Amino acid sequence: MTQIESPKVVKKKLFSPIWLLPIVALALGAWLGIKSIKESGIEIQIHFPSATGIDVGKTLVKYQGLTVGKVKDIGIDEDLKGVNVKVMMDYRAKPFLNKETLFWLVTPKASITGVEGLDALFSGNYIAIQPGKGNAATFFEAERQPPPMQIGTEGVMIELTADKLGSLDVGSPVFFRQIPVGSVVSYRLDGNARVIISAFIQEQYARLVKKNSHFWNVSGVKVDASLAGIKVNTESLASILAGGVSFSSDDKAPAAQNGDSFALYDSETSALGGIEVSLTMNDGNAIDKGTRIVYRGITIGTLQSKQLTATGVTAVAKFEPEYANLLTSDGLFWLEGADISLSGIKNPERLLTGSVINFLPGTNANTALPSSFALQESAPDRLKAKKRQLTITSTENMGLTAGAEVRYKQLPIGEVLTVRLTKDLSAVEYQLELQPEFASLVRSDSYFIPESALSIDASLDGVSVKTRDMATLTKGAVSLIPGTSDTPLAANTRLPLFSSIDEAKQFFARQQRVYFTLSSVDGADVSQGSPIYYKKMQIGSVESVNWQSKTEDFAIKIAIDKQFQPLVQKPKVFWRNSAVDVSASLAGIDVAVAPLQGALKGSISLGLLDSSTAEPNAALKLYESKQLALAQAQAIKLTLPASAKLAAKAAIRYQGHQVGEVTQVKLNADLTTLTATAYLYGDYAEHFSRSDTEYHMVDAQISLAGIKAPETLITGPYIGVLPGKSNQKASQFHAKLVESSYANVAEDALKFTLEDSNLGSMKVGTPIFFRGIKVGQIDGYSLSSQGNSVLMQAHIEPQYSHLVNQSSQFWDASGIKVDVGIFSGAQIEAGSLETLLAGGINVATKETTQAGNRLSQGAVIKLQHKAQSEWQEWAPAQ
Repeated sequence: MTQIESPKVVKKKLFSPIWLLPIVALALGAWLGIKSIKESGIEIQIHFPSATGIDVGKTLVKYQGLTVGKVKDIGIDEDLKGVNVKVMMDYRAKPFLNKETLFWLVTPKASITGVEGLDALFSGNYIAIQPGKGNAATFFEAERQPPPMQIGTEGVMIELTADKLGSLDVGSPVFFRQIPVGSVVSYRLDGNARVIISAFIQEQYARLVKKNSHFWNVSGVKVDASLAGIKVNTESLASILAGGVSFSSDDKAPAAQNGDSFALYDSETSALGGIEVSLTMNDGNAIDKGTRIVYRGITIGTLQSKQLTATGVTAVAKFEPEYANLLTSDGLFWLEGADISLSGIKNPERLLTGSVINFLPGTNANTALPSSFALQESAPDRLKAKKRQLTITSTENMGLTAGAEVRYKQLPIGEVLTVRLTKDLSAVEYQLELQPEFASLVRSDSYFIPESALSIDASLDGVSVKTRDMATLTKGAVSLIPGTSDTPLAANTRLPLFSSIDEAKQFFARQQRVYFTLSSVDGADVSQGSPIYYKKMQIGSVESVNWQSKTEDFAIKIAIDKQFQPLVQKPKVFWRNSAVDVSASLAGIDVAVAPLQGALKGSISLGLLDSSTAEPNAALKLYESKQLALAQAQAIKLTLPASAKLAAKAAIRYQGHQVGEVTQVKLNADLTTLTATAYLYGDYAEHFSRSDTEYHMVDAQISLAGIKAPETLITGPYIGVLPGKSNQKASQFHAKLVESSYANVAEDALKFTLEDSNLGSMKVGTPIFFRGIKVGQIDGYSLSSQGNSVLMQAHIEPQYSHLVNQSSQFWDASGIKVDVGIFSGAQIEAGSLETLLAGGINVATKETTQAGNRLSQGAVIKLQHKAQSEWQEWAPAQ
């Protein structure tokens, strides 16, 4: 049986590989089209004044030697003032085509300074581009000249200002030590007064241009002709032909930056400095610009210019820098030419070169130069120029007049030129002139004394009479005492004129002293001349005593003799001495009497401190006594009511310990207050000189409970003090008659207020009892603000504060309470003997003290007059 095969069903493919070829071709065509559009270039238009040197299709646009475009078309602009050149730029140049981008035509150019655009000889003219900033643009105005500095060029571009351009031109070299380091790239007018020249310094030499560099013109040839020969000076051949600029450099100065401006000088001499001086004269004969200034045959400067003035002629001269130090305020200038006489011709070369200005330096090197110098017609007196000018002063005129002789060992060595008052009218001033050969006699410690025409010296040995010549009688005379120092007298130093040699010795002795200023709350009973003692030996004296209005104290200036200087270099204190010092005790009476001079004029003693206890850099004070001085006490002032019973020598105590003492008490002018001067001992001053320190009077208080502060019955009242906590220091305080409430109460004590209708027998110190044991007391009392009750400030000691809470009851336990009834009879209630005599307050507590019922600080509690029977039975466990 024949088998018949069943047909196969094949599905047709949806995509055939043959279609890949047209898809790839389409994508490649699209990419090539986009690339062609993108790289087709950017068309811009540049306006040139003419099309000379520009060819369509040939002239290229180059940047740093790389072609970035080509001229596509040239057309005349609408105004017929130039041509518009269409350029097709490379598409990659788009970021650089901005508003400030510059274009210019580069052509070969030859000049004295060199050849520019040499590459254009081979490749033809081309248009150069310098990228700029700003918004994108397609139209540009071509530059007539290449810009001074192209982008990418390393170096420094600077500006030079001058009155005129001279022989400089674009391309003129810039030299440093005759090595070309740059060139002039452009110049322009700045208004009608100046020329601004732009110069470019190459990168490797840019560091040589400093902020303080000086530039000068080295163009051409400078010829200096004289009988000594002809001197030709030039920088280089290039500077002769094209001009040039040179400059200086300072290694220590900062480097110049792009755009820095400098002045361009005519010559190196003008640029590198020197000092200009003004010379005045009656006429300008025999001098002109360039006239030399000569010192000892060497030219040290030249005349720059001369001009006519209302009073004559004024000339400006300039000293060369290396000779500027010769110019002094008393320098002399005079005109000198050839000198023809029977003996011959002196300086014959000046018959051809002209006169010169001679200069003679002075001696006043430290004084300011005058505004002008006089040009004298003849040489000054050389001897006069060497004479020594001196100024001496005295408190009054010593009988000297102008023309009086200055003598040394009775030989005339000079004369007095002038006698006048000083500018402040405080002294007499004499101007002296010494002959040159005696000028070396004057030293730093020299001085002068006047000579008397008649001198009489009378003593037990006889009478000596000395007379002088008639000149001394009529004009007076002054003698020089040269001194012993080897140090010469400094310029412009004034020397003293003493009335005698003894006065001079005293003056110089005072110069060897060491001076100190002591501050004191009063004048300390000392005056000028009061002696200073150390272990009863006089070591100095008081110079002055002055009142200081600002600090309201006295400044006492003292002087210590030279031989005792080692003493005052140690830690030291000073105190005043009493004429008589009496110290009484059970051992007897010790009486110390001061020396007679100290007793009459007052005196001060010096004491030395242990370096370990001395306060470094402490101001020097004058203490009231030796005890206060050695304790380095600090002075304070207390103001009290006039009713305070306070006297000098009263102690200042803190909890019974003496920390200071009162030295003086006086009634103020208002008659209501006292001012007490006191001292705090140095060890305690830190704690009791704070601004919140409390001072109060402590006096005996007698009551049935006893006597408070009984020691004051013998010693008298004293000052109590409580330390402050503030960081601010003070030296003046207001003292109270009584201490404030809670003044001596511990900080952690429980403080509260008891309120009652009247004070009764309560007072400060009334105790508070708990089961018969004192646990606190009354610290103060006052009326309430309404005046209808009494508020008693009280406290419970810290160790008992847990016994009192909001359930506690306080009642008056003072005295004896009697309750009489018809049926009940009489009931008598009395406390302890202390409460019977001094009063007291009892307290009982109902509940155990817990966090919720604690008595808060400052709470106000009603004081009961009578205790209830149940209060006595309260006994909670605390």
